[in-house]
Amino acid sequence: MAGYSMSRDEYLNRLRRIEGQVRGLQRMVSEDTYCIDILTQVSSVSNALRGVAVGLLDEHVRHCVMDAAAAGDDSKVDEATAAIERLLRS
Repeated sequence: MAGYSMSRDEYLNRLRRIEGQVRGLQRMVSEDTYCIDILTQVSSVSNALRGVAVGLLDEHVRHCVMDAAAAGDDSKVDEATAAIERLLRS
């Protein structure tokens, strides 16, 4: 079971909102909206996605990593560390 299953509906709602924002960006580009306004919205979408990623990472650590650590398995710590590294690079 995924560590985020308890918040699945919340994540889906957030992702649908982000999807709507991306569609809005497409519309802005097609309508030749001022570049700075588009960049502002791109920043907003990026921050929203980062919020989803941090939430998922938090739930992963609280659920999967803690359960594995309690069982003496630290491989999930390595997995979480790699995920954090990817987030920091983006």
